[in-house]
Amino acid sequence: MKLLFSIILFLITTFVKSQITGQIVDQQSQQPIEYGTISILQDEMVINGSISDAKGNFSIDKLPNTPFQVSISFLGYDTIFINDLEKKVAEVMDLGILSLRPSNALLEEVVIKATRQQFVNKIDKQVYDIQSLSSNQGNTAVDALKNLPSVSVDGLGTIRVRGAEGFVLLIDNKPLQSDPSIALSQIPSNAIQSIELITAPSAKYDAEGKAGIINVITTKKIRQGDYFQFNVNSGAPSIENYDNAQKSQRYGADATYLFVRNKWNLSTGLYFQRNDKSGRREGDVFTITDNLRTQLPSSGERSFDEQNYSAKFYLDYTPSTKNNYNLGVYVGKRTKDRTADILYYDNHAVDLANDNERLYTTQYYNENLRTRKGDFVIGSFGFNHTFENKAQFTGSFLYEYTLLGGPTTNRNLGYPNTNIVYQDEYNTNDNPLYGSQLQLDYTFAPFRFGTFEMGYLFRNLDHTGDFVYERKNNLTGIFELVPEFSSEVNLNRSLHSGYVQYAKNTSLFSLAAGIRMEHMNRKLSLKDKGNTIDEELVYNTNKWYPSASLGYQLNEETLLKLAYTKRVQRTTTFKMNPFPEREHSETLEQGDPNLKPEYIDQVEIGISRTNKQGLNTYANVYYQRVKNLVNRVNTVYNDSILNRIYSNVGTSKSIGLEWGKSIKFNNKWNAYAGGNLYHHQIDGNFDQKSINTSSWVYSIDINSSYQFNDRSRIELVFNYLSKRITAQGEDSRFYNPTLSYSTTFLDRQLTATLQWKNIDLGLLNSNEQRITTHRPNDFYTTTNYVYEVDMISLNLSYNFNNRKNKTKFIESSFGKNEF
Repeated sequence: MKLLFSIILFLITTFVKSQITGQIVDQQSQQPIEYGTISILQDEMVINGSISDAKGNFSIDKLPNTPFQVSISFLGYDTIFINDLEKKVAEVMDLGILSLRPSNALLEEVVIKATRQQFVNKIDKQVYDIQSLSSNQGNTAVDALKNLPSVSVDGLGTIRVRGAEGFVLLIDNKPLQSDPSIALSQIPSNAIQSIELITAPSAKYDAEGKAGIINVITTKKIRQGDYFQFNVNSGAPSIENYDNAQKSQRYGADATYLFVRNKWNLSTGLYFQRNDKSGRREGDVFTITDNLRTQLPSSGERSFDEQNYSAKFYLDYTPSTKNNYNLGVYVGKRTKDRTADILYYDNHAVDLANDNERLYTTQYYNENLRTRKGDFVIGSFGFNHTFENKAQFTGSFLYEYTLLGGPTTNRNLGYPNTNIVYQDEYNTNDNPLYGSQLQLDYTFAPFRFGTFEMGYLFRNLDHTGDFVYERKNNLTGIFELVPEFSSEVNLNRSLHSGYVQYAKNTSLFSLAAGIRMEHMNRKLSLKDKGNTIDEELVYNTNKWYPSASLGYQLNEETLLKLAYTKRVQRTTTFKMNPFPEREHSETLEQGDPNLKPEYIDQVEIGISRTNKQGLNTYANVYYQRVKNLVNRVNTVYNDSILNRIYSNVGTSKSIGLEWGKSIKFNNKWNAYAGGNLYHHQIDGNFDQKSINTSSWVYSIDINSSYQFNDRSRIELVFNYLSKRITAQGEDSRFYNPTLSYSTTFLDRQLTATLQWKNIDLGLLNSNEQRITTHRPNDFYTTTNYVYEVDMISLNLSYNFNNRKNKTKFIESSFGKNEF
């Protein structure tokens, strides 16, 4: 009995009710470090410990009452120790922010000056410091992405990662089920701290995204108080003449107010942007049917007028260290007009069976305007609770209502007498969308042998569409319904998925392995206005998505990693709508109602090195296989019109090497160079014809900046994307050099940035892209898109109190994908 009493007394006096807390961050990027290891040591023995959460936070109870030591460690970073700590009963000690330094990324001994790393390579992602990679004022996140070696943006604005279009966009770790190019174009790059490229995501992420995940981290770290930022920008008139009917206009403004107190974080913002782009297109197309070849060479305007309005509100409340709540609302209105007024100057047909005899020659003018509108109302609520045993429970709910639509007018007129009307067509659509999403995640209390996580995701989408296509009767002057092009298309898709994941970190290696199970129900209802089609297509799937990653610290400077992931690219309503839409005179566009999701398997092996000066070099070898590959392919609709169809064309395989290196010539001149080289192969069939094509593709990204003084710098950015194959042809090379000069005034509160985009000077053919598709003895089409070059813009940004922006806003999770 005395022995038992002694043991109890020893435990009571040794472990008392006390607590130690803190946050672990990366020293250069100041971003939180998840899964960092915190150990309590006495006599060099671990007696207690914990793992940091997604925000880098940790807390440990049951501290010894006698002096102890704390060690903070994570793979690829120098371990730090805090010695001679001693706690009293019921006392809490906050260690504050603990900055881990990448291994051997030391400061200079004589002049204490930190080297800001342009990128950091981690086991599951590459983290790029956007503040050091680009001149941010007046740009968007799309411009920032162009500097990443694995990311390319072509002339049509399509964003690809390792050559693949499909990826998931996160904003501050919050997933968006939206068209990334639309969302990214609304995020100013001066509000971005870093961009994480997650090419082999773990099972805790939704399996959506063929090429992985891009996580945009906005700037944070703000003192308590009030913050206000105001930005204005304006673009100079077009230098080149594209013979567009209207001059481009580029101007905008945004304002952000932030209220931060001990427990409250309130963010509000207003945004307006007018962003027009001048341009033209030069094309040629011919089709062959029954020994008749019809050809339509063309040239004319292709320009864009775009306006965006939005208002955002975000409220974050943290009543204690164990609880956090947040509420967000976003409303927006967007209009984008695409003008394609094209002259078909030599429309003719020849008889192939009769020595290419020309049967007729004519010309006409096609007046085409597509207006795309989108009104959004989005709301979200989230919470986070930390239990006494350090387990965590997180939940979030999002609801979205989006009204999409807009008309397209297509008129074939005489030329040069445009008063002659050959054909006058009008189509419009009404596309309301209702989306909801519920996500729940639970992290178990940390074990000595690692951590376990599990979670559940529910997502539901209801997207209804009423499409009306009318053609003017030239005799009566009345627009009449065209039943075969008019329809009702309704999509309902619900998704249930759950995951479990295990992770373990030591000073030498890091391991994460997990699996996600997903059940999807998809119901597509189709009905045409002529009452000849009325059907419902159901597609249900159950799928497992495993993932695993392993990292090994070879030495203080070198990290090795190996990863595997399986993912899915789900189809959108637009790509499944089988009823044709008249894009312009020579094309119709339609989807495939039986389109299957793309399934992706990817393996990558990487090595990264950080030298003593903090300069980084990395290289990754990867292999990707895509089953049910979706491509836009062409068939002949009639003797002068091609039908563009989205279809599963087979399987694609890519094997490649990506690399990046930061360079420091001297204290003022820095550079970054990166690239991606891969072999891309497509095997399959379409329309009873086999597809077997392959090619090498590469991209190069160079960023060089010179710091004149602590206020001014100049920067040159060059992005090059080589030609690449498609299922029926190829897309040409594309590049767009940019030069920027920025300087600060008024004690760095006012920043002015002068930017010269798409440098050309009439010599370089920059910002041009040719798209060609063909099939022997069937059709051939090529179109060269020539977009505006030598664009000059000025941005002014004023920061009251010179504080960083910590605004947090939700974004569209459904509607932007269809926009």
